[in-house]
Amino acid sequence: MLEFRKDIFADERDDNLIEIGQPTARQDIMGHVTGTSPFYDDHRFANLLHLKILRSPHAHARIRSIDDSAAARAPGVKRIIRAADVPVNLNTLLSLIQFGKDDEPSLASDVVRYKGEPILGIVATSERAAIEAMAQVRVSYDQLPAVFDVEEALKPGAPSVNGAYPKNTFEYYGKYDHQKLRFGDAEQAFRQADVVLEDRYQMSPIEHAPTETNGSIAVPDTNGRFIVYTSTQALFFSLDTSAKINAMQSNQLHFIGGTVGGGFGGKVDTLTEPLSILAARLTGAPVRYRFNRHEEMQFGSPRGAERIYVKDGVMRDGRIIARQVRAYFDSGAYTRLSSYAVVKCVAHIPGPYTIPNVHADVYCVFTNRTPATAMRGFGVTALDFALECQMDKLAVAVGMDPLEFRILNSYRDGDMKAHRREAKNCALIECAQVAAEKANWPLRDEFKRMSSRQGGGGDRAGVADRSRIPTLASAKPAPAPAGTDRTRTPAITPAPQPVPQRVAYERPAAAPPAPAAPPSAPPRSTPPAPSRSAPAQPAASPAGSSHGAPRFSSVFGTRRR
Repeated sequence: MLEFRKDIFADERDDNLIEIGQPTARQDIMGHVTGTSPFYDDHRFANLLHLKILRSPHAHARIRSIDDSAAARAPGVKRIIRAADVPVNLNTLLSLIQFGKDDEPSLASDVVRYKGEPILGIVATSERAAIEAMAQVRVSYDQLPAVFDVEEALKPGAPSVNGAYPKNTFEYYGKYDHQKLRFGDAEQAFRQADVVLEDRYQMSPIEHAPTETNGSIAVPDTNGRFIVYTSTQALFFSLDTSAKINAMQSNQLHFIGGTVGGGFGGKVDTLTEPLSILAARLTGAPVRYRFNRHEEMQFGSPRGAERIYVKDGVMRDGRIIARQVRAYFDSGAYTRLSSYAVVKCVAHIPGPYTIPNVHADVYCVFTNRTPATAMRGFGVTALDFALECQMDKLAVAVGMDPLEFRILNSYRDGDMKAHRREAKNCALIECAQVAAEKANWPLRDEFKRMSSRQGGGGDRAGVADRSRIPTLASAKPAPAPAGTDRTRTPAITPAPQPVPQRVAYERPAAAPPAPAAPPSAPPRSTPPAPSRSAPAQPAASPAGSSHGAPRFSSVFGTRRR
């Protein structure tokens, strides 16, 4: 049962909600529970043909020759589709909003850049006939060096994966190899911090594993139009992408989406519709192109791998005064949506916390892996995982309760974010207090009294201000033995002492009793004006630009919530 705390921010909005929290039935629930919901593959057509794709067995190779003559004569085969048959073979999904270069072929013609890349299509009277004919195609390859690690891909001499981006990094605004954020002076703050902690976090690729695999059926209609039944999550993206690849007007296509049998972001990339339409155009018959489970698991786009390095400087009183993030998004061989995930990632740094000095560099990197795509909160999910793990470790390092540590550093109304936007309608403190109440998690009285409405803005205490140290510091980390493995455990460095520290990550002991007079809320301030030598990456695009976070938000935001 949901509980709405209408006492919080009651004067800011009307919380007499009509739909949220009410027992409103989903519109499609009866179809789901009775098994009558229509999926794209429930449609049946006379003379339905089937498209299967020959895929690369190599992660990186040059195609020397393709001999499909025997396959063309195989029983049931109606048409062979080659790269030369595709009207506009190169595409990238976000080119529809003028973001990035067309870098991915529908069918490879010269080089394959990941295991499973499509090379040739076979249209036959049955899937079995298409698969049997596919076994008769002979392809000769020259294998090329491959790279599978994001940091290895950026080293001098690494194999160049994507011809459109020869340096293995996506280009933002046609010239920048990464997204960056600068706020305050992180290096100076690290020198003044009491404890500096650095650690590495890794997110592996994740398969969406939808119950219904990717697929579509293209059916010729009258007047040169085609009806497409599809499992896509992004109906108009898929329609416009298919029209572009087939060199058609969008009004020549009628897409019917219906029910998506599981997606979670994995059915955004328009993987089947362009070729099923092309096959229907070339044969004049309805054509179905669907992934089997092996294709879905091996060749369908996963959530991309992300590697994130986080370095924090914190004072003994619990204030985080500096955060540095360096992150690498593994896009795989082509762009898909990883370039946008990087924009989202940078927009979320440093998390929901007020930190006066922030330094971030985030790269979209190409490797010889399956191209990555969206998956629920992509660009933010892994970063949140890294930042919240880091917050737990920081709390232990300064001897604070982890929830109180978060409350202390949370955004308050009037704070200045690292992207130079004023924080408004903040509620993390209140959410943490309610969560603690529900979980019977003990909070000291001064933290129970804190509010997101109080203590924001104004002048922030300088990093040399130690006036609040005795009230909150409750433990001192012990020195670490020499030779600590910094890649497996967080690197904690006290300042100004040169000896490294190491702590155990258990919940700290109970804090000493609070003083009679509650401490004031941590001071906040506006940031220094950006310097000309090191401009911060703004959250908004330059005037007149069609790129950047605001445009992306307008395209993706509502659908992704």
